[in-house]
Amino acid sequence: MKNKIYMNFKVALWTSRRTIINEYSKEFYKTFCKLSKDNLESIIDEVPNIGDSIFNVSYYFCPSYIAWYKAYLELGLKSEDANKMIWEMNETLVKPIPKIFMKLIVRKYIGDFIKKSPKHETLSLKNEVHKFDWKIRCRNISKTTFEIDIYECGMIKLCKKFDAMGLFPMMCRMDYLFAHYMGTGFERTKTLGDGDDCCNCKYTLPGKCEWAPEKGFENRK
Repeated sequence: MKNKIYMNFKVALWTSRRTIINEYSKEFYKTFCKLSKDNLESIIDEVPNIGDSIFNVSYYFCPSYIAWYKAYLELGLKSEDANKMIWEMNETLVKPIPKIFMKLIVRKYIGDFIKKSPKHETLSLKNEVHKFDWKIRCRNISKTTFEIDIYECGMIKLCKKFDAMGLFPMMCRMDYLFAHYMGTGFERTKTLGDGDDCCNCKYTLPGKCEWAPEKGFENRK
């Protein structure tokens, strides 16, 4: 697990180098990298291993988000600006991926997720998932449409553990970013990060999803 977390951390820092330098400076980037690394090292041994979960891809990135968020705050950014920089880091990571490869990624990841989600729902209801894992309800609406209600979120649990709840609800909005670049339709009106009872996610494959954070997220949490 640690190797995957470190790999995600290093790749995202490398791909976002130019973005951060252009926004601030080379010196800022160097300091940010050092602070981020120190923050990650301070929590990595205490990050629980949730096992072979269908949410591992999201879970393995969360320690990096926490480390980056804290580093940005240490460098004087406000919480909202720190979150926006993490948005930019993620966009810089996924935007260059050729569409043909992205389609393969989507087919593999989303396909496996949909296939395995009923079992994860059953384990959730029986309270047999790791306490830092997600708990869900899922529905296949059609051959192309899939819904999932998340009523416990692993990212929120981890952020509470490491005092990084300032990442929410802005972290939730990144689902629109990923859906946009992955070529999937995505709709949602509630999130746990906004204080709602669940995250009511609806996916359509293939589909379209607008990122456009400048338009706000009042009607799409």
